[in-house]
Amino acid sequence: MMRMRGSGWETFLCAAVLLLACSGALAPRARATPPLGAATPVIVDTDAGTDDMLALAFLLGRGDVHIEAITVVNGMAHVPAGAANVLALLQLAGHPEIPVYEGSAVPLVGRAAFPASWRETSDELPGVDLPKATAKPQAESAVAYLTRRLNDTKRPVRILALGPLTNLGAVLRQNPFAIHTIEEMVIMGGAVRVPGNLGDGGAFKTDNTKAEWNFYLDPLAASIVFGSKASIRLIPLDATQQAPIRADFVKTLTDGAKTPLEKFAAQVLASDATLIKQGYFYAWDPLAAMALVDVDAVQVTPLNIQIDMTGIQQGRTVETQGGVPNARVALTAEAARFRREFLAALATAPAVKAQPAVAAPAAKPTSPPATTPAKPPATATPAPQSKPAQAAPNAPAAPAKPKP
Repeated sequence: MMRMRGSGWETFLCAAVLLLACSGALAPRARATPPLGAATPVIVDTDAGTDDMLALAFLLGRGDVHIEAITVVNGMAHVPAGAANVLALLQLAGHPEIPVYEGSAVPLVGRAAFPASWRETSDELPGVDLPKATAKPQAESAVAYLTRRLNDTKRPVRILALGPLTNLGAVLRQNPFAIHTIEEMVIMGGAVRVPGNLGDGGAFKTDNTKAEWNFYLDPLAASIVFGSKASIRLIPLDATQQAPIRADFVKTLTDGAKTPLEKFAAQVLASDATLIKQGYFYAWDPLAAMALVDVDAVQVTPLNIQIDMTGIQQGRTVETQGGVPNARVALTAEAARFRREFLAALATAPAVKAQPAVAAPAAKPTSPPATTPAKPPATATPAPQSKPAQAAPNAPAAPAKPKP
């Protein structure tokens, strides 16, 4: 038994503190999701697939989003092609001043990749008219930029991660304290209570039925990020499969397309016509972008998320029962709300306030972090890209996030 010494007043204080502690009043509180239109600047980390480009168009169409920089990660598009497409989109939107940084061309471990045909579509964006960009990618690498930027704790930033987490995993592995600059990370990836999407469309043969492409491509990076204690809001397949993009959506957008961003989005969706017709195309990254600025776009549940690093289900998103929550996970989404806000942003397309990029140091550019060669995931040869497949990505029973 604990013995209390001192006056009755001291005894009262001790008892009060114990009562508060037991009630949870003194427990650490998760950081609240910033409100719509929060002034904190945003860094978008993207693998530049077609749905990534739709997500960027949505953000560029809003007047309350301050895009500070865009970092390109290996995934759907090859990094150089992805960076070039992003720069062209920024030119189209009237914001060539937003800096673009190129990330590592390979995962932190292994050599998993999307199917080649999907990557070709994302590299070339067939049928999409984009102007020639006047800007070029920054000389500084994405990892070097993020490391430098996140060392500046006096300037908090929000991060929207739309592809594999290679860039962010590399930064947090080198400097775990970088999380103190990150106000919130909104991440598209994973499949928590629904099947994964590696086999969607049949382009990639595998027995892995649990993993989602973004986490499958670099499970080590995903594990580092979820173990970092950063404030994370996860937008997995559970939510994105509730925001399908169907023919009527495309028709509404195409028939009313007047602004450059509306026409761009209509052309991008036209390149995904087969998937849309088959009912396998979803608002993967656009929904994550919307969740960044509209907290009510998805409904979240605090969960403990771990990433399966080994075995046939490598890259699987594991919900650990009884674990301390390390992410707010979106399990549901409102399709009507997504449709309304997405179309409105492209139609209005006000000027976007872009925060000036932090000047790169005079030193020579930092090369991408060294990677550890490892065998690709245990089943078939790693295929290219993660999101919708060209044939039929997310199956109706378990919609997923393939990329064309």
